[in-house]
Amino acid sequence: MKNIKGILTGALAGFANGFFGAGGGLFLVPLYVRWMGIDTKKAFATSIAVILPLSAVSLFVYYPKSGVGITSVLPLMLGGLAGGIAAGKLFRKTRAALLRRILGLLIIYGGIKALLQ
Repeated sequence: MKNIKGILTGALAGFANGFFGAGGGLFLVPLYVRWMGIDTKKAFATSIAVILPLSAVSLFVYYPKSGVGITSVLPLMLGGLAGGIAAGKLFRKTRAALLRRILGLLIIYGGIKALLQ
């Protein structure tokens, strides 16, 4: 049953990532914690680990049609790498309850922005 839940959770995150271009992690963390019973900090870390393969799949689907050159996104990739390293170090020191609140605020903010645009 746990494998089926994992496959369904991954499919939902993959769909969100492919359809919206991002957002798989917004589904993963709550589903990992509430549906699969994974510890909050482990759920956040696992969500981050899953984003790379999801994004790679989306890249192969969208790249041929988008015409976006790798050189144009290289500065974003380097900034993302630096931000990811900094966040990873901060993550170790952050309580799970604070992580949940920050994620909740980001979801609310994103939802309001999407509704008002």
